[in-house]
Amino acid sequence: MIGGQEVSLPENPLLRAYRQRPVAVTAFCVLAVLAIQALFLKLMGQTTICDCGTVKLWYSDPSGPETSQHIGDWYTYSHFLHGLLFYGLLWLIAPRMPLGYRLALAVGLEAAWEMAENTPMVINRYRESALAQGYYGDSVINSLSDTLATIAGFFVARFSPLWLSILLVVVTEIFMAVMIRDNLTLNILQLIYPSEAISSWQTGG
Repeated sequence: MIGGQEVSLPENPLLRAYRQRPVAVTAFCVLAVLAIQALFLKLMGQTTICDCGTVKLWYSDPSGPETSQHIGDWYTYSHFLHGLLFYGLLWLIAPRMPLGYRLALAVGLEAAWEMAENTPMVINRYRESALAQGYYGDSVINSLSDTLATIAGFFVARFSPLWLSILLVVVTEIFMAVMIRDNLTLNILQLIYPSEAISSWQTGG
């Protein structure tokens, strides 16, 4: 209030546009982030598709040379969990933030991670893990697919009760540990602080 009169601040143009066309603005933001992600990977020298010249819907060998090169692989599950976790985190810290903003922010977080994990420093760090010794980064199509898996996880969390989201995280982590001796938790642990004991177990030693 100035001089006894209320003064209203101008509304944020982006917020005004979102209120008028929430789906269109959200879609634009998400597509812009995906485009930036793809461009960054190309500038880092990553291939658009697998060097093998084919595009597979699923690649089943978690430590094979074509992991992270096709549309889906075992680690797609981890990126789905990212979406569940990002939704929960943003719901806790910003419950009043419009859903479209939270989705765009979740996609931005995932894209930031996808770009970071394809830098030489992180690629070399991954190679210290027993299951990723031949890892040389993601293809663009795999990286974008990972982000789409995160979007899927975000929406599953949006329309599921909290207990179901928690159950999905726990069951998926156990399932991956049993099937490929790796999961999101182990992946993070091995990236931050590689363990010889975990590596030995992962290789069946």
